[in-house]
Amino acid sequence: MALTPSSIRVGGRYRANRLKDSYDVVVIGSGIGGLTTAACLAKMGKRVCVLEQHYTAGGLTHTYQRNGYEWDVGVHYIGDMGTENTMGRRAFDYISEGRIKWAPMDSTFDRIFLGDESYDLVAGKEAYIQSLKQDFPDEEDAIDRYIDYLYRVRRAVKLYSIAKLLPVWLLKITRPILSSRIDKDLNRPTREVLESLTTNQKLIAVLAGQWGDCGLPPAQSSFVIHSMIAHHYINGGYYPVGGSAVMATEIIPTIEKSGGNVFTYASVEEILVTANRVSGVRMADGHVINCNTVVSAAGVINTYQKLLKPEVVPADVIANMTHVKPSMASVCLYIGLAETAEQLELPKTNLWLYPSERFEAHVDEFMKDPESTHPLVYISFPSAKDPDFLNRYPGKATIEIVAPGLHETFAPWADKPWGNRGEDYEALKESIAQRLLEQLYAQLPHLRGKIDYYELSTTLSTDYFCRYEQGQIYGLNHDPERFDQSWLRPKTPIKGLYLSGQDVMTCGVVGAMMGGVLCAIQLGGRQSLKLAKQIFSKAA
Repeated sequence: MALTPSSIRVGGRYRANRLKDSYDVVVIGSGIGGLTTAACLAKMGKRVCVLEQHYTAGGLTHTYQRNGYEWDVGVHYIGDMGTENTMGRRAFDYISEGRIKWAPMDSTFDRIFLGDESYDLVAGKEAYIQSLKQDFPDEEDAIDRYIDYLYRVRRAVKLYSIAKLLPVWLLKITRPILSSRIDKDLNRPTREVLESLTTNQKLIAVLAGQWGDCGLPPAQSSFVIHSMIAHHYINGGYYPVGGSAVMATEIIPTIEKSGGNVFTYASVEEILVTANRVSGVRMADGHVINCNTVVSAAGVINTYQKLLKPEVVPADVIANMTHVKPSMASVCLYIGLAETAEQLELPKTNLWLYPSERFEAHVDEFMKDPESTHPLVYISFPSAKDPDFLNRYPGKATIEIVAPGLHETFAPWADKPWGNRGEDYEALKESIAQRLLEQLYAQLPHLRGKIDYYELSTTLSTDYFCRYEQGQIYGLNHDPERFDQSWLRPKTPIKGLYLSGQDVMTCGVVGAMMGGVLCAIQLGGRQSLKLAKQIFSKAA
């Protein structure tokens, strides 16, 4: 059944008197990681309470409405959904009991622009390789070696995942063996690895052209995350039928079947800990929910620096936190048009716009001067991707434009109330919006004069709605050091406290979901064997 606009707000509004007498597990945060952990535990018979501070469940998978339009805020496309035999698809089917459906994008799912030149990433391994070789006929050997590297990393990631579930004492014994299989040579900066394959800077730029999916340019990102993203999309991009809100809508019934709840407007102020053991959570209204098992899907930084009192955080965790830092912040321009995607000839292809192949130089210029050319502009056409969109919004279409944004640019207005930050703030937003619109018109000039509505969100919006203080959208930076942090795992040194979501595994919807799966396996013990078999056995 198609979603109606009024059904986008999902989850029940929190009131202390609506809580059950007891819960087996409390989950903080209803992003895909938290919902996944909750749904998996519910299928093991656990009664789970999910607490979301926003007005709707879903985290960065939620959608929002304005002026008769609907936009996703973080789900622009997902890979590995075209077959039921991938881990990501099996996990989605497991937690939603098969209720989420997927629509394929165009065969060219990503188009990379380097200045005036463009290059297509085409769905299907053979087509993907052939397209690259057509564009770079002198680089066939480098392209073949690159594809081999992607698959080497994919095989290694399975061991990387298993290591996150091992007891600390066993991990210390087995880490040398696992490290040799994981191939440390590939946990190097992406640019360094690519330059070991070829000196062709345009080929390197095309291969690294999806770097916005992890928020770090190739000189800074780990080749591990680069490989995971590239392989994830090698068979094309997909979009949830009904928009990204269906993720929460179709997962929550799984949680409720076992007597669980998903509450919105449910702000957790503190995770309660006594003698290194969790005892529950204190809500913003002062109510205490007693529970000896708490899962935080609110991010590592929020968990250890905001939800726990400093005196209960173990010293080794404080030391470990110095090795990670928040990821890229961004701005997003949400656009509404009073014609259909078909009438406007909007593609199902994402556009990645770069001034040139000199990625890092452009990032450095932008960091020094945020009014300079954006180093990356990403344009997505959600209404074209979703075959159900016109059932909900007849005669309309939407576009989203994402670009890097410095939190420092917007920080002077951080203490002002949402929706009323003043004329100077609105003028700054308008200036950025116009720059992004010009990028859109440069690619689709026929859209000039067609825009019915637009609105820019900033890093302050990300903080207000998702509690990421610096506007980071990918949790922790995915640099090589991050992948050496063995403490980023579901089980924490505090008894009864577990972590879920993208900081456990990797960024992205499927990365965060797999972090949620690992957390559920860690918590479920023998009961989780069915879950592990369902998702990991025979998965491509």
